[in-house]
Amino acid sequence: MKKCNDHFFDFLVSHAKSYGFIFPSSEIYGGLNAVYDYGPYGIELKNNIKEFWWKSMTFLHENIVGIDSSILMRSEIWDASGHVNEFNELLIDNKDSKKRYRPDILIKEHVEKHFSKNLRKKENILFRLSKSLKKKDFLDLKTLVDELNIRDSISKTKNWTKIRHFNMMFQIKNENKKDLYLRPETAQGIFCNFNNVIKSNRMKIPFGIAQIGKSFRNEIFARKFIFRMREFEQMEMQFFIFPEEEKKWYEYWKDIRFKWHLFLGDQKNYKLRDHDHLAHYASAGSDIEYNFPFGFQEVEGIHSRRDFDLKKHEYFSKKKLRVFESRKNYIPYVIETSLGLDRLFLAIFTSSLKEEKLENGNTRIVLKLPPYLSPIKGAIFPLVKKDGLPETAKKIFNDFKIHHKLIYDEKESIGKLYRRQDAIGTPLCFTVDYETIETNTVTMRYRDSMQQKRVHIKDICRIIKYETGLEKILKKLS
Repeated sequence: MKKCNDHFFDFLVSHAKSYGFIFPSSEIYGGLNAVYDYGPYGIELKNNIKEFWWKSMTFLHENIVGIDSSILMRSEIWDASGHVNEFNELLIDNKDSKKRYRPDILIKEHVEKHFSKNLRKKENILFRLSKSLKKKDFLDLKTLVDELNIRDSISKTKNWTKIRHFNMMFQIKNENKKDLYLRPETAQGIFCNFNNVIKSNRMKIPFGIAQIGKSFRNEIFARKFIFRMREFEQMEMQFFIFPEEEKKWYEYWKDIRFKWHLFLGDQKNYKLRDHDHLAHYASAGSDIEYNFPFGFQEVEGIHSRRDFDLKKHEYFSKKKLRVFESRKNYIPYVIETSLGLDRLFLAIFTSSLKEEKLENGNTRIVLKLPPYLSPIKGAIFPLVKKDGLPETAKKIFNDFKIHHKLIYDEKESIGKLYRRQDAIGTPLCFTVDYETIETNTVTMRYRDSMQQKRVHIKDICRIIKYETGLEKILKKLS
């Protein structure tokens, strides 16, 4: 099953729902656009990804610590960061369908569809688009939409509004006080706690602050499953450095973050791309991109934010946010690594989901997740539901469940039990059979190869730890 078409993507979305990974939010009421819930296996996989990232950052680097800042913060923070004035997307409406679009994406999709074989024409249009975006020439963007005869996919009309700015922050009414916002990023909570972390943890430059947390953006172009959502989770690390070492640390974090991703999938599906257009706060920026079913898209961004944020917060708050050491008094520069957890979940799910043809002519659906990320580490089955086998299998499950995330199942035939565990990505299955009663051994089956061998019951816990634990991968990273 090829990953470059809509059929695979539809299959992926269906599999995620059918097997308890991701559900549409508020589904019994018709759903909510671009908002999703993580199911029983989805939350386990998501938590395992978080743990892998967190330990990679805070365990392997003695100068990186973590925090968890609040979602609601004083609105002055967003004035200082530039989000109130700068955090805008371009917006165009179709008057007949009442649907909203980003004009730049509208143009790019039209060009990809109609000029994919006419490379010169395609390049000319994209160059003009880039030029107009840079100059903020809304009139030319609208002219380009009209010249290309772009029609709304729903109403099939060209009845477009003027192009205008749209602020993407969710605003919350706060009676008798200044309105609050749901945070659009987690970074500002780190910058506002800069002094607190330095003083409480006696940090010295260079050092980093890591955080995992929810962010909220009123996306116009929210689609492609969990790739672009209105409520999403970020894993960010802000690394504070000497200003003169900006280039060294920027290249260091580009390299180390790209290598981290290669442990999660095939190298050919990842690439590092330098930014053509930088954010207003950045002097350098790169994206780590993954080849999703809809093409290469950003998963993680690495930026040099310079002293932009701390300088702004120092000015607005009237509090000193700087370092005093070795007779120096300065505001440090910042290298940021910002990873979208939901996008990474989708990338890992995409690279792991396979349809394989077996030697007997049948096919199986298997989720070949990295074992250390798998929601369930091991499954325990009785071969049949009689002769004391279920009781023995349940005892094994109860003995080891405090050490690893396990599952016990006896509801179907052994073949169907294996297929279900393949579909949710369980790397190891252990079957209690009649030989178990005599030898205290069980049949162990590997998910990826489907090979089987006998192992002693007392070795099960050790095997699961060795095959699925984070220790091996963290040793490689360190």
